[in-house]
Amino acid sequence: MPFSDLGLSEKVLQAVTSAGYTEPTPIQAQAIPHVLARRDVLGIAQTGTGKTAAFTLPMLTLLETGRARARMPRTLILEPTRELAAQVEESFERYGTNHKLNVALIIGGVSFADQDAKLTRGTDVLIATPGRLLDHFERGKLLLTGVELLVIDEADRMLDMGFIPDIERIVKMVPFTRQTLFFSATMPPEIERLADMFLHTPQRVEVARASSTATTITQRLVATSGEDHAKRDRLRRLIRAEDGLTNGIIFCNRKRDVAILQKSLVSHGFDAAALHGDMDQRSRTAALDAFRNGETALLVASDVAARGLDIPAVSHVFNFDIPRHPEDYVHRIGRTGRAGRAGAAFTLVSPEDDRSLGAIEALIGQPIPWFDGDLTTVTSSDSEPRSRHRGRSSEGRRSRGGERGGREDRERKEAREPREPRVAREPRSEPRERAAPRAEAAPTPKPEQTRREAPRRENRRSPREENDGDSPVGLGSHVPAFLLRAPTVKRER
Repeated sequence: MPFSDLGLSEKVLQAVTSAGYTEPTPIQAQAIPHVLARRDVLGIAQTGTGKTAAFTLPMLTLLETGRARARMPRTLILEPTRELAAQVEESFERYGTNHKLNVALIIGGVSFADQDAKLTRGTDVLIATPGRLLDHFERGKLLLTGVELLVIDEADRMLDMGFIPDIERIVKMVPFTRQTLFFSATMPPEIERLADMFLHTPQRVEVARASSTATTITQRLVATSGEDHAKRDRLRRLIRAEDGLTNGIIFCNRKRDVAILQKSLVSHGFDAAALHGDMDQRSRTAALDAFRNGETALLVASDVAARGLDIPAVSHVFNFDIPRHPEDYVHRIGRTGRAGRAGAAFTLVSPEDDRSLGAIEALIGQPIPWFDGDLTTVTSSDSEPRSRHRGRSSEGRRSRGGERGGREDRERKEAREPREPRVAREPRSEPRERAAPRAEAAPTPKPEQTRREAPRRENRRSPREENDGDSPVGLGSHVPAFLLRAPTVKRER
């Protein structure tokens, strides 16, 4: 079925033809007619099947009539990450070349003033992340009462990132009569509940089984030990052994590991860049653009790059850490094998990852074959290096803790000894006698300094000298005065 049979306008068809597309993907062929008919749509499709164009193209056709008003956008698209929001904006620029529409991108890390200026001029399409959208609304810079069409993209990622309360709040701000498009790659029970809440008699469009992976992706498991140095070495050997690798994305679970792994790869001669949520927006955009343009061969990233990023020519995906959630595995490996291309996905698995691996295979409904031996080979090949590593670390601790470590231990022990008798049962005279040698060992102050500070020391000690000596000395010379007062006990008559 060609695009011309879907009911799109001539301007949109011309832009699609100029972009080099002739036939729609299954999700586009099924969703676009329902969107043009003003029906709510629940779209379920594996990542990389063209969901963005499934709502971008019909929206451009619907927006050809009407006019935007200041601070009242006509359509609203919610995305979980800045990168996905920027990618949707690029889709409108690509397919909306024949339209004179105002498109505003409202994301974090960008000046509020520039975004307010766009909203003031009037916005036909507002693409936003939930947090920054609510910031503009609370400042009184945005009204959502004119929204005619609401798109909630990557709903399962919204759930994982904790955006669902914000989404529920935003949905209450838009008119009840709006049209809602709800897209997700997976459909856990929580997402089904939200779909029932937000959509009105939706048309369900499902082109692939939920949580399935593309058949164009070759998946393999790589056995390795749990030691970080062994995993990094195994990853480097794996990258060097892949002949067809043109570029690849390496996923880590933690942002800290992203930075460490990227530096390790660079130190071993690899061209790698980092991408994670703690980076500022300019650095994130620069790293993503360099990888998309082919300037960087490897992109070490957290799950911020796992959802919806459209980089068609990614040849390989490496899971340095097995994902915490099984659904993330589907999204990670979906960065390769897009638009019918062949791709490869390798996941490093240690003996501690048995449970996570079982959950992933249960979700996708198929076992993942091993690359060059399962976990039973780890005990024979990796146990010796692991034991040597532990031996070196223990020896390193002994060598570093020889003279200096022993001295620090003795100092800590001596520092603890004067505090041991400082309890309520001990008289105060004993701690003072033990503290005397430490005072003698202190450097001798200058005469002027002694005369100047002597009265103040006497005044500080006077409350404690006036005390009866039975109170504990736990706060040193900074004991509040009310703690030094003798308690008043009422006697019963």
